[in-house]
Parts: sequence; C-alpha cells; structure tokens
Amino acid sequence: MDELTLAAVVAVALFFDFTNGFHDTANAIATSVSTRALSPRAAVAMAAVLNFVGAFASIAVAATVAKGIVNPDVITLDIVLAGLTGAITWNLVTWYLGLPSSSSHALIGGIMGSAVFAEGWDVVQWQGLKGKVLIPSLLAPFLGIAIAFALIVAITWLIARRSPARVNRVFRRLQLVSGGFVAFTHGTNDAQKTMGIIALALVATGHLGADFDRPPTWVIASAALAMAAGTYAGGWRIIKTLGQRIAKIDPPQGFAAQTACASILWTTAHYGFPVSTTHTISGSVMGAGASRGLSAVRWGVAGNILLAWLFTIPMAFLVGGVMELVTRIEGGDLIVFFLVAVIAFGAFAARRWEMRRLQPAKA
Repeated sequence: MDELTLAAVVAVALFFDFTNGFHDTANAIATSVSTRALSPRAAVAMAAVLNFVGAFASIAVAATVAKGIVNPDVITLDIVLAGLTGAITWNLVTWYLGLPSSSSHALIGGIMGSAVFAEGWDVVQWQGLKGKVLIPSLLAPFLGIAIAFALIVAITWLIARRSPARVNRVFRRLQLVSGGFVAFTHGTNDAQKTMGIIALALVATGHLGADFDRPPTWVIASAALAMAAGTYAGGWRIIKTLGQRIAKIDPPQGFAAQTACASILWTTAHYGFPVSTTHTISGSVMGAGASRGLSAVRWGVAGNILLAWLFTIPMAFLVGGVMELVTRIEGGDLIVFFLVAVIAFGAFAARRWEMRRLQPAKA
C-alpha cells in the first residue's frame, strides 16, 4: 500500500511541476512575444526545450527544498500529499485570475502548512527558511528592478544615435539569447523544487537517506520532462499580464529585463536559493519600463501582483494544512487525490468556458 501511495504522491508532484511549467511560461517568453522577437508558439517550444535542459544543471535548490525548509525526519507521505495539494490549488487559482504569483512560494507554503498542522511549529527550520527563502526572495525583485534599469540606461546611451528600426531588429535577435537564458535558468531553479519534494517522499518511505547528496536520476529526468511539458502547454493569461500590462516595452528593454532576470536566477540557483522566477522577471520588467519614467509602469497592475505575492505562502499554507487534516480521516488520502482532480478539472473547465464565452465578442 505504501508503494502505491508513494507512486500516487510522485504523480501529484509531477502534476504540480506541470502546473508550474504552464503557470511560469510567461517568465521566459512574455517579453519576447510582446516585442515580436518570437512568435508565441516558437517561444513556447524554445522555452520548453531549455527548461528541460536547465533542470540538469544543478541540484542545490532541490537540496534546500528537501532539507532546509522543514525537518525531513518527521515528513510522511500524507504531509507531502497535503502540501502539494495546497500548492496546486493556489497555482490554479492565480493562473485562472491571470496573476503571476510564485509557484515556488506556493510549494513552500503548502509543505510548511501540512507539516505544521501535523507536527507543530517546531518542524519548521526557521534559519533555512529565512536565510535561503525569505531574504533572497525579497531581494530578487528589487535586484531585478535595479539591474534592468541600469542595463537599459547603458543600452540607451550606446544606441542613442542609431536608427530605431535597426536597433529594434538587432535587439529582437539578442532576445533569442536572453529569453533562452531565462528559460534555461527557470529550469535550473524551478524544476529542482519538485525534485526536492519527490526526494522528501522518498526519504519518508525509506527509499532515500535523509543525508542524500543528489536525487535519483529518474527523479531529475521526470521533473524536467513535466516542467517542459507544462511550459509547452503555455499560460497565456499570465503572458499577457507580464508582457503587456505591467509596462509597454520595446526590444532593448525586453533584452535588459530578461538578462537581469536570468543573471539573478543563475546566481541564486548556484547558492541553492529557491527564489521566485515570477517575482524576479516582474521586477526586471518594471525596472526596464521605468527607464521611460515612473508613469510608464502601470502601478495598479503591479500592486495586484504584489498582493498575489503576499497571499501566496499564507493561502497555500492554509490549504496544505486543511488537506493534512483530511488525510487523518479514514480514506483521507483518496479524498485528497479526488480533490486534486476536482480542483484541476474545475480550473481548466472554467477557463475553457470563459474562452468560449468571449469568442463572439472578439468576432
């Protein structure tokens, strides 16, 4: 029975990875699509391939998620399952609303909630949570703003006397590189979080030692594939928010935003900091857009995104905790699996119905 439950938990973890992929597609390609550097489908295909490749580049973030957030010695399959349900629920809610919230924070919040409800607050490793999650995640978007702003100021100085048409043509080509770098580092950063969660499940069932150095190869490959598949499926509502609604950007600004974001993600992944790709690219887009003046950024949209950030960990924490309570009743695991399926089906069905309803208006 434990083997069957483990397989089901791994499947749910990979489904979360899939939702992470389509939820965060916008992180890599929104600016490239909005500046017409790439067509939407070509951008999605490129991002999917590079997400897959990037997942193999490092395992530092996976180790942080598996060992540095909650005490792995007290983790059970029920805790992992409940935490994943909290993360998936918040991911789908924000996807439906078109808000680029953090899948990373949703996962961390969900696992924390289920673990705390099961074992109490002592299970949280506060030093690791503060030093490797909260502080880096708080700094990342502000670094994105500062670096992207500095880059676009330097670029503007360099191209001051160049033809705008030629400049845009050159920077659209450069965005193929910068957008690819974001997709690669997104795989390096985000796919590892699911690897860490599956590793937790393996530790809980004795299939992996708590002091492991590297997740099994099949864990890395399956997480990479699920992330790539979700990326290819695309998250078009969030692409519109990041690419068009925060600030209107041109190819040089898009290049600056992507380069700033990817540089930050590569550095934080190296140190094992599971920062939010969404937060980082959003800050970078704001920084690049603000080079035209503060009025160039739509601060109302930015405020809505900020609210989604603030609510992500608490809401995922709460859902994860409630799901942990459900697992305690007889047949609770089956109920939680059923709820995951219902939540996913409801979100996708509601989105499809809305798209059909809006089609006549577009015509």
